[in-house]
Amino acid sequence: MCEDCLKEEIKSKIDLYVETFIDGKVKNVAPLIPNGGPRPIEGLDYYVEKNFWVFTEWNHLKRGYCCGSGCRHCPYPKVNV
Repeated sequence: MCEDCLKEEIKSKIDLYVETFIDGKVKNVAPLIPNGGPRPIEGLDYYVEKNFWVFTEWNHLKRGYCCGSGCRHCPYPKVNV
């Protein structure tokens, strides 16, 4: 499987996983990612829009909390925005 196909397959699995527990409540997946996990992967953890990194919902779930920056895809209740 090529790298792009693998990324797309992983993204579809992540999307299905996220849908299973985002229904008004957010499950913290940060404990599932050892030591904060590997470097962010473009297309899975973020995408580039006008030279800015836009973090995906998956990346926010891995962080485990709202950072207060008003991120577009943050699934957590907004704090200090």
